[in-house]
Amino acid sequence: MVEQNNDYLDNIFQALADPTRREIVRLIASNDRTVSELAAPVEMSLAAISKHIKVLERTELLNKTTKGRTYICRLNPDSLSSVIEWLRFYE
Repeated sequence: MVEQNNDYLDNIFQALADPTRREIVRLIASNDRTVSELAAPVEMSLAAISKHIKVLERTELLNKTTKGRTYICRLNPDSLSSVIEWLRFYE
């Protein structure tokens, strides 16, 4: 069996358990997005979407950078590699 950091995997699965956060990951998988662009399709306030973004940042699924006064969110595909490796064991 593949040895993984259980806390790390638990945090990622917990983050992805929320449908809003899964939608954010889906949106940033195809293209970098601003926080406003992420808030629009899920009809949330910037404060609410920011909380979801912080969860994804803590699990390193998402990287947030600043360009002027705009925050740009980008998927970190490396963070998913350990999850994929863990799941591959059970294929």
